[in-house]
This record gives sequence, C-alpha cells and structure tokens, in this order.
Amino acid sequence: MRLSPLLFSFLSLGLALFSVAGHAVTVIDDLGRSVTLEKPAQRIVALAPHIVEMVYAVGAGDKLVGAVSYSDYPEAAKALPQVGTYKDFSVESILRLKPDVVLAWSSGNGAAKPEQLASLGLPVYYSEPKSLGGIGLALEKIGRLTGAPGAQAARQSFDDTLLALRQQYSKQTPVSVFYQVWNKPLQTLNGEHVISDVMALCGGRNIFAGAAALAPQVSVESILRANPQVIIASGMGESRPEWLDEWRSWPQLTAVAQQQLYFIPPDFIQRHTPRILMGAKMMCEQLHQARKAYAL
Repeated sequence: MRLSPLLFSFLSLGLALFSVAGHAVTVIDDLGRSVTLEKPAQRIVALAPHIVEMVYAVGAGDKLVGAVSYSDYPEAAKALPQVGTYKDFSVESILRLKPDVVLAWSSGNGAAKPEQLASLGLPVYYSEPKSLGGIGLALEKIGRLTGAPGAQAARQSFDDTLLALRQQYSKQTPVSVFYQVWNKPLQTLNGEHVISDVMALCGGRNIFAGAAALAPQVSVESILRANPQVIIASGMGESRPEWLDEWRSWPQLTAVAQQQLYFIPPDFIQRHTPRILMGAKMMCEQLHQARKAYAL
C-alpha cells in the first residue's frame, strides 16, 4: 500500500509524539494489552461517543482534540473536531490532530484501522467494559492515562451508587427479561454485554444470555418460546419507540398479558459510561413494578 504524503511525513519525523517531561504511565486496556505513555496524555482522540463521555466524566474533556460523530454528551462534546464515524474514521484526520493517545472501541471500531494507527506509532488504548464494575475501573484507567485529578472521585461516586442499587435490588425474586435493541431486524444482547449485568443488578434474567453473538438477531418464535415476564425496549432516541407496542399482537406472551412493556432511553443504558446507572435505576424500578404485578 502506497502511503500518502502526510503519512510518509509523519513517519519521517520519527513519530515524535511525546515530551520527555513528566512521568510515564502504564495502563492495561480492555484487550489485556499494556499501553505506556511517557507522560499523561495532553491530546486525545476518542473513537466512540461513550469514550468521549468517559473522558469528560473524569475531568479531562479539555484534552480531547478529536472525536467521532454522535459524540453529543456533554454539550461541549458537540464542538469537538470530527474524524468520521466510529465505523469509518479517517486515519489521516487523526494524524493531523497529533494525539498523544487514541482511545478505541474494540467491538465498534474493528481492528484494522486502530491497528493501522498503532503501526504508525500512535499509542492505542482499547476501552469496552463488559460489566458495571468495569465501568468504574475504566474511569480510573482513563484518569491515569490523562492525569485527570477528578478520576478517583468519579469512580468513587460511581461505585457508591452501584453498591446502593445492588444492595436494594439484586437479591429480589428473579424476573425473566427480553431486552429489545431494535425491531427490524429483531435484535437483542447476550450475557456478555454490560446490559445483562444491569439486569442481574436489578434481579432480572436475560432470556438470551446464552446466545453466541454479542448482539444477536432473534425471531419472534424464540421469544414466544422463552415467554419473558418483562420486555424492555431501547430505540434511537429519548421517546418510547412505537414498535414496542407491536408486541400487543401476541397476547399469549406473559409480558403482554400483564402489561409489562417498558422503555429506557438508549443513552442511559447502552453507553458504557456513568450514566448507565440512570438506566439501571429505571430498569430496577421497572422490574420492581413487574414483581408487584406478578405478586412475587
């Protein structure tokens, strides 16, 4: 592959990414790889909206120099220079921003382009917590990479809220749940996704926990067989999706017969950020209402 002039120039400059001042930091990312910076990062590119949000959460938002589209929280993130989408970002645009580190999303970005950045000498840190506890740990790790003084407090606040929810709800009578990401195709999440951990926190049981794919497509027939007690929908925005009520066409479903159809805004439940505890609280309250309906 022929390198563009920009890439060639970048290589020719010797990949001078770091100052010798400051202290080195080493962090193990979510792929188990060691990432070392000669000093805490001062220029960061984040390749997923949830990672952008995490950087702001630890107080290092002022160090972000680039992000992908749909990086919309907090409000300041909307003004960041964009390098493309999380699936199709521009390597050259990232190089122009001269980041000290690139924060990548292992399942969303794929491997090819982040590894291309790594091959050019850019440190790449992969972030994708698979549990609620992992989100707290991610706050701490991103804090270490960026030298953010607020990271420890952010983690402590997250952990305290998580513990309170766990103590209140996790020992309740289990309720079976179908979590619907989308309707066409009909899609859910398996037991490896952090949302299954949210269900467990709330005393719920994911009916597709054993699926092989992280976000499998499923059939109406498989849901009828599993017959969940609760159906919780996501969607694309803050409004309840109209397709959630399409389940009323299947009155034999227990969740439909007992009117246990709920909605949680995706930004509160599907992003691996502290805001997931807002979605968790909503889910816990919904499953609590379901237990009352079933007299459990």
